[in-house]
Amino acid sequence: MEKGAQLYEGKAKKVFATEDPDLLIVSYKDDATAFNGQKRGTIIGKGVINNKMSNALMSMLQKHGIPTHFVEQLSDRDTLVKRVEIVPLEVIVRNISAGSFAKNYGVQEGIVFSEPTVEFTYKNDALGDPLLNDSHALALGLTTREELEQIRNYALQIDKLLQSFWLSCGVTLVDFKLEFGRLSDGTVILADEISPDTCRLWDSKTGEKLDKDRFRRDLGGVEDAYHEIMSRLEKQMETKE
Repeated sequence: MEKGAQLYEGKAKKVFATEDPDLLIVSYKDDATAFNGQKRGTIIGKGVINNKMSNALMSMLQKHGIPTHFVEQLSDRDTLVKRVEIVPLEVIVRNISAGSFAKNYGVQEGIVFSEPTVEFTYKNDALGDPLLNDSHALALGLTTREELEQIRNYALQIDKLLQSFWLSCGVTLVDFKLEFGRLSDGTVILADEISPDTCRLWDSKTGEKLDKDRFRRDLGGVEDAYHEIMSRLEKQMETKE
């Protein structure tokens, strides 16, 4: 499958058409952004790691009944995916207080929740991705009540599966962001990516951050953290085979 015209370029990926109108090629970049694009930089090798990690995790989720856009990895940076219409919601699942949750609600990081929290934000860079409740999402016509329920259920199922997997790697899944899309027949499936860009991943013993927070907070060792988390994933995947 060869790349056709470039259809879109985002902060971390480019999207290309293919000869099949129902399939696209996603190409992962090394560009890094934070704080709604206010901070920009480069994380060498990030695109390769995010591509491979996202594909491995989506394949795992598919085996557990979660439909995703993943079709086939084409190269270190390129993946064939199903064409979807993205639902303009960012879905954030939190297991432990961190990041904007800690800031917005005046609590310290590291509080383990009795059950996961699910947040929706309006996927709109110009507005700063504001928080939404179900009523807002419905009033804005972003989704339907049935889709919201399905998305929330998928998000909680994904959380259980990812928590279990990362724990087997010696990693705590603190929180993560998901995006969903609609196929041409209206079926809702998981899209976008699952990577250190979209997840907070802490070493289970030391609490060391192994994700994009090292870039956001100028902690140093960003590339090392990405390589470490990928190494753990690959070792665990080999063990399971």
